[in-house]
Amino acid sequence: MRPKYQNFEELVKQNKQELLEDEQKIKQIEQRLDKKATKQKTDKINQLS
Repeated sequence: MRPKYQNFEELVKQNKQELLEDEQKIKQIEQRLDKKATKQKTDKINQLS
């Protein structure tokens, strides 16, 4: 099957959408990392107590 050709405006729109999706994924990963780091700090404090 032949790929569908897109004009410039369609490509720009698609790229913007992909960037927004990537940004959302990055935010989710950052939140998980923050949560994990907070849990590790809490666990370490609890071990020292």
